[in-house]
Amino acid sequence: MITPIEFNGSPTPTLGVEWEFALTDKQSGDLSNSAAALFALASERVPARRGKVHKELLRNTVEIVTGICQDTAEAMADLSATLDAVRGLTDELGIDLYGAGTHPFAEWSTQLLTEGHRYAELIERTQWWGRQMLIWGVHVHVGISHRDKVLPILGSLLNYYPHLLALSSSSPMWAGQDTNYASNRAMMFQQLPTAGLPFQFATWPEFEAFVTDQKTTGIIDHLNEIRWDIRPSPHLGTIEVRVCDGMTNLTELSAVVALIHCLVVDLDRRLEAGEDLPQMAPWLVQENKWRAARYGLDAIVILDADCSERLVTDDLADLLVRLEPIARDLNCVDELGRVADIVSAGASYQRQRAVYRTTGDMRAVVASVVGELDGR
Repeated sequence: MITPIEFNGSPTPTLGVEWEFALTDKQSGDLSNSAAALFALASERVPARRGKVHKELLRNTVEIVTGICQDTAEAMADLSATLDAVRGLTDELGIDLYGAGTHPFAEWSTQLLTEGHRYAELIERTQWWGRQMLIWGVHVHVGISHRDKVLPILGSLLNYYPHLLALSSSSPMWAGQDTNYASNRAMMFQQLPTAGLPFQFATWPEFEAFVTDQKTTGIIDHLNEIRWDIRPSPHLGTIEVRVCDGMTNLTELSAVVALIHCLVVDLDRRLEAGEDLPQMAPWLVQENKWRAARYGLDAIVILDADCSERLVTDDLADLLVRLEPIARDLNCVDELGRVADIVSAGASYQRQRAVYRTTGDMRAVVASVVGELDGR
C-alpha cells in the first residue's frame, strides 16, 4: 500500500538557508575534529543561537541555519548574527570556519564520525564512499503553497542546475591535487546511494509510490534520507535546493540565494498563470551537471529539449534581466545584481587556483578561503 505524504504548504514563498562549514586548525590549516568542543562552548556562551548551529556527519563540520525568512536580506542578517556568535568562540579553540566545498589537502582517514545511530548506520552501509564525504555545501529552502506545484517546479528548476553550480563551485582540489573540476564536491556526493540528481516525477502520487518502495526495500527509513540535489521537503512546505558548493563569503552567498529565490518564485508564478513549465530529459540534465562541475563558469550548457547550447555566463546575463521584476517583488535587487559580480570577478574555484599558482602552497589556499569569510 502506498503511504500518503502530507505537504505542509507555505502560503508565501518564504526562505531558509543552511550553510555548512569545515573546521580548520589555525596553525596547520588541516581539518580539525573539534565540532563537539565548539557545540559545548556555544551551548554555554551563546544559548540564544544554539538552535541555529547543527551537527553533521563528521566532527570536522558545523552547519549554521536560519529561521523562516521573508527575503534574502533577512536570511543574511540571521546568518550573520549566528556567525558572529560562533566566531567569537573559534579563536579560543584555535580553529577557523572554512566555507569552500572541499578542503585542498585533508585526508579522509583521519576524520572522526559524529556520535549517533543515524551517522553510524550511514557509514556502515556506504563504507569507503561514505568515509570520503569531506564535502560542504549550501542548502536553500523556498516555500511552496501546494504539493501539486512542487514536482513541476522542481523539474523545471533542473534546467538552471548548471547556472547555480557554476556560480558556487568552490571545490577544485582534493587530497593534495587539483582535480581539474570546478566542483569535485558535486561528483563526490552523488556516489551515495540516495544522493545526486532527483528522479523526475509528473505527479505527487508517483513520488509517494517511489518513497513507499524506498521504505519497503529498506533503502531509507525516513524521507530526509533522500539526499537529492533538489528535493521536496514536505514537513517544511518547501523545495530544498542542495546544488551549491560551500560558499566562502556572505556577499556571494546572498547573490546565489537571491537567484534561487527568484527562480523558484518565477516558476511558481508561471505555473499559476497556466503555463506548462519547460522540462529537459534526464540525460540532458545529467550532462549539464557534469559540464558545470567540470568547467564551472566556462561551461557550455544545454538550454532546452531542442538541445540548444550556450555559454553559461551568457545565459546568466539574460536570466538576470528577465528576473529583475521578480527581484523587485522579493526585495533582492541588489543581491541578485551580485551574481554578475561573481561572473566578472571569478568564482571561488578560480580564486583558489590563482592562490595556488602564486604560492604553490595549499595551506595558503586554506588561508585565503578562511580570509574571505573574515573579510580579509
